[in-house]
Amino acid sequence: MSDVITGRAVVLGDDVNTDNIIPGPYLNITDPEELGRHLLETYDAAVGAAVAPGDILVGGRNFGMGSSREQAQVAIMARGVQAIVAGSFARIFLRNCINVGLAVAESPEAVAAIADGDELRIDFTAGTITRGDDTWTIPPRPPFVGEILEAGGLVGWAQERLRRTSSTQGRR
Repeated sequence: MSDVITGRAVVLGDDVNTDNIIPGPYLNITDPEELGRHLLETYDAAVGAAVAPGDILVGGRNFGMGSSREQAQVAIMARGVQAIVAGSFARIFLRNCINVGLAVAESPEAVAAIADGDELRIDFTAGTITRGDDTWTIPPRPPFVGEILEAGGLVGWAQERLRRTSSTQGRR
């Protein structure tokens, strides 16, 4: 995952819950591409259909509230969404984003100003979201979180750590 991404904003509202992101009847689907086809269809089918690879979802406050299902993040990633910017995230949703390798940024100020279709640039190293001449500061991403995202999620990160540990122990 790159520390700098650019993409088109797809603006959603406040309190978007995991049932809005991927409805309950689809939770038994294990194919990520199939999950992605149902992204946001009960939130707003037209918005869901318009989400395209490279987009950045922009949500209001409490984005991802509801159940702790990771299928929501998997569906978002399967549609090619690069990141989510929100005013705030539900805690477990935020953690699940990191677990599966989906980049997130919190900025109530940016969310209040961004319009649907705006071109955004997020620089996680510099801690900025930029739209044209407007720039907003975001909290710096902890190095540990960057490592997890770079590995494609927590499973990839743990596998890499185990490989490194095994190879150093084998040299003793």
